[in-house]
Amino acid sequence: MTWSEAADCGDNEEAKKEILALFEDQEPFATPKPERLMWRILHIATDPGDWVLDSFAGSGTTGAAAHKMGRRWIMVELGEHCHTHVIPRLRKVIDAQDSGGVTGVTGWKGGGGFRYFRLAPSLLEKDRWGNWVVSKAYNGAMLAEALCKLEGFTYAPNETVYWQHGLSTERDFIYVTTQSLSRQRLAALSEEVGDARSLLVYCMAFRGGATAFANLTVKKIPNAILQRCEWGRDDYSLQVAALPPAPEAAGPPSAAPAERRRRAPAPALPLFDGSA
Repeated sequence: MTWSEAADCGDNEEAKKEILALFEDQEPFATPKPERLMWRILHIATDPGDWVLDSFAGSGTTGAAAHKMGRRWIMVELGEHCHTHVIPRLRKVIDAQDSGGVTGVTGWKGGGGFRYFRLAPSLLEKDRWGNWVVSKAYNGAMLAEALCKLEGFTYAPNETVYWQHGLSTERDFIYVTTQSLSRQRLAALSEEVGDARSLLVYCMAFRGGATAFANLTVKKIPNAILQRCEWGRDDYSLQVAALPPAPEAAGPPSAAPAERRRRAPAPALPLFDGSA
């Protein structure tokens, strides 16, 4: 496709026809984007292998066009059409069952894959007295997995050792419980762990000096979680003022280019290492 041809990027009617061809039994969106429009935008702004983010996936047009163009992509969607449109559409792209859009322009023959993640509910909520508590949506396994993620542990519950819910090394483990632990219980736990291993314990409450056990680190739920969060800020951007100055160039400075140059195309890489 030439740039003159790309100037005609289609309209909503064309986009609706594209979606109807993929989903004959479903009503298309009111204002879907045609793939040719996304082809033009991505061709100008990205190179093969770049990441493309669409925070409002809609019917999945951005991901479909990016996939056919050899870009990697992330799409986010809260509506149920994630299941009714986005996932089925991308599967058809991968299986070379989508002959519309920019398939012919890009020479797309199918391939690649994607990973699908569901956003978990909030870990904490306030009770009727305004106190932070663990959300009722979480059972014991979900709580253990969430805290493993928070602390950088691999969630790997041991079927025979009750206090091994995850690990960071072969000798460092995490244990998550909603019980209140007495000093006697902590002492018994410390003895089981032994001197050659260490254990991070998350519990609702504990008695006695937890620092008395060298192989245990004890934290309370939800206080320890709240300490990891930031609240009431208007701007969460990174602070870059303290970055060191850029090193001086070794040779004489070159003349500034008259206009922005496009980056060299990235080497051809597999789109994804996962499966649909």
